[in-house]
Amino acid sequence: MHNAFVPPQIRVPHLRHSFIVPKVDIGGADLRRMLISSAMLRQTRKHTMTLTKLTAATLSASLILLAGCRVGPKYTKPAVPPPPAYKESSPAAYANQPPGLWQPANPQDATLKGKWWEIFNEPELNQLEDQVDINNQNIAQAFQTFMAARATVREARAGLYPTLTTDPSYTRQKSPGTLRNAVVASGGTTGTGSTGVASNSGTTSTDISLPFDVAWEPDLWGKIRNTIRENQYAAQVSAADLENERLTEQASLAEFYFELRGQDALQDLYNKTVDADQKLLDLTKALYETGIDDEESVAQADITLKNAQEVASGIATNRALYEHAIAMLIGKPASSFALPIKNLTTPLPPIPVGLPSELLERRPDIAAAERTMAEANALIGVEKAAYYPTLSLTGSGGLQSSAIQSLFSAPALFWSAAGSASETIFDAGLRRATVDQYTAQYNSDVASYKQTILTAFQQVEDYIATLRVNSDQIQRQDSAVKSAQHYLDLATARYETGVDPYLNVLNAQDTLLSDQTTQVTLRTSQMTAAVQLIQALGGGWNTTQLPAAATITSKAAADQVQNTP
Repeated sequence: MHNAFVPPQIRVPHLRHSFIVPKVDIGGADLRRMLISSAMLRQTRKHTMTLTKLTAATLSASLILLAGCRVGPKYTKPAVPPPPAYKESSPAAYANQPPGLWQPANPQDATLKGKWWEIFNEPELNQLEDQVDINNQNIAQAFQTFMAARATVREARAGLYPTLTTDPSYTRQKSPGTLRNAVVASGGTTGTGSTGVASNSGTTSTDISLPFDVAWEPDLWGKIRNTIRENQYAAQVSAADLENERLTEQASLAEFYFELRGQDALQDLYNKTVDADQKLLDLTKALYETGIDDEESVAQADITLKNAQEVASGIATNRALYEHAIAMLIGKPASSFALPIKNLTTPLPPIPVGLPSELLERRPDIAAAERTMAEANALIGVEKAAYYPTLSLTGSGGLQSSAIQSLFSAPALFWSAAGSASETIFDAGLRRATVDQYTAQYNSDVASYKQTILTAFQQVEDYIATLRVNSDQIQRQDSAVKSAQHYLDLATARYETGVDPYLNVLNAQDTLLSDQTTQVTLRTSQMTAAVQLIQALGGGWNTTQLPAAATITSKAAADQVQNTP
């Protein structure tokens, strides 16, 4: 019985599974190569399908890990019920006031917008205010602080994504030949001979490596996302602080401008007083020379003149100080800036105060306090994420070969992947204490927010009352100045005819100068109080001009903040 013929076999290497391919003579070597290629192709397709499924599963898992969940308290803005109206602007507050007094503009719900200083209709003030936003260095500093806060948002956002690094290298080395010895035998057929050391020039090797390393920590519990929110809210705080700084500088400029014009009015008053006192001194000397008056009256008149001259020269000092302050606010050296002299003649305009409920949306300091609460709330979530484990994924791979020709071939590919998780088991209450710390900070910010609102209501009421009372004072002071002028005219006429002594004229002079000085001071205070009321109302700003948290890093947000009037 003949045994069945078993053809020779070929083992296909370098595959995960070995394949036995019969060696058939039909077709010769070409047929054998075809069979080997077919087997390798089927195995490659199988591995490709497996890798595709694994890649899809990995991507799906990555998306789930990236979404994760976010721990921490949900932020809700605390409710602060505003009063229905301002008490000091109500009709009852003006019920017993004489007609013609200043009152807030109607309707009550009207608000200032944009360039609020234009309400005073002072072209020179308008030109100065336009320079503040461009050249004021405090505003420029606040803007750069805002830009830095925006950058921290981008820094935090980068934590959501993997980091990829590479460290390519090229190494070529030669080993010394003396490290490789070979014994060589010599001799004949007799079995005797000698041994020696073969010469060797060493070996040369090349190593070309192009590795890549990737690391990623998925945001499973929202630590990074809460950090992003924290930095976004901090950038909004910085934007609101910038607006508050801008409003402060603008209001300071307007106040200094009216203070300077008040000094100009005082200078004009004392210049006129010096002229009047000089005439009275001349009159007193003439009466003394005719024997109607005595030398004591001449001395009193001379003292009155010199006192007026001294005060008049001192006014220039205050004016210079205000002028220098204005120069600093508009970003110019005080040495090269000057304002022409001009009396304070600006009438007090009616100012729309709006409703208390609108104030919460109009003041940048309130907006900053509210965003600070949101920032503190997000920080609690950052710290609460420490209670949960962290997952780290790392991987490396690349190409490595001894020749550049084969570096980008499939056999040159290498890779590895790893994952690890960590969790704090015991920290002696550190995490709880940290969460408690930031929770207390949040509650502190809530109290600060409410206090800021109460302060805002107080300031608006204060300045409305100031303007109302000040307006009444000015009206009464105008009447007092007219009476004092009439008194001086009568006293001077009686002195010229010798009926009354010069002492009566001196008293009338002092009364008139005092009343006129008070009149100028009240007018100056009225204008500065108007500026302070506008500042307390938030100027022309509102929260719609605050960039949204989600778009805080955009160029449009930066332009919006920079170009706010």
